[in-house]
Amino acid sequence: MRYSNEALDAYASQFERDGMVLLKQHFRKDILVLWRQAFDAILAHRLEHATTAVRGANRHYITLPFAGVFADEQIFCDPDVLAIVERVAGEDPVMCQLASDTPLRGSTYQDIHRDTPALFDDLPETPSFQLAVNFPLCDVTPENGPFETTLGTHRMNAQDAMQAYAAGELPLHAIPMQLGDVMIRDVRALHRGTPNNTDSPRPMVVIGYSRSWYFRPEVHIDVPRNVYQTLSARGKRLLRYMPQVDGVDVLEGGESYLRFAY
Repeated sequence: MRYSNEALDAYASQFERDGMVLLKQHFRKDILVLWRQAFDAILAHRLEHATTAVRGANRHYITLPFAGVFADEQIFCDPDVLAIVERVAGEDPVMCQLASDTPLRGSTYQDIHRDTPALFDDLPETPSFQLAVNFPLCDVTPENGPFETTLGTHRMNAQDAMQAYAAGELPLHAIPMQLGDVMIRDVRALHRGTPNNTDSPRPMVVIGYSRSWYFRPEVHIDVPRNVYQTLSARGKRLLRYMPQVDGVDVLEGGESYLRFAY
């Protein structure tokens, strides 16, 4: 592990306050370069066959196959990331999502939104139960579509947060990132995607982790049985509720996670 327990506790406290933390230069760039090479081929095929989930004009969500470079325990079992996840979302979490969000030239600002509803409509916001771990496959600059988010709205009632944003009381913060940076965020914070004004796609990977009892069937990972057998005990435990399949087609089309904004 890179961080001490004291540093991890500090990250958890920052997360409680802001709803996100950023780990600078955390993942190895050489690994992410291989991810980008594999992703580019998938993106080109899925765009050609119109089999992405559209997240706005020229903005595409694609589930990544849990195989090859994308099934790398150095990434999804990273001990520091998991230590922060467990501090804010409980012990023994479940990995439930492996996907990408990619704006292209011509993309626009998304409406401000959350990625999931509250657990209970009639109660104040609960502790964190679903997290997104995001990392880009390129540098993220003001020109190619940085993620914008509010701070602290993961702990606000959804209606109160939207009213405060509409009144100008909640500023949006753009999050520039370099290849290797990792963002851990509560998916209930108000946020949006921004336009990519360059000619190069801006892929952002998302790995979803949730509390052990939380499951949204439209957001899942198909795990090939032969890949599952090669995983460590920790990797198998993280994926314990995900469906096991005989194999995955890297270029397979169709997305089930369609409603993403709340």
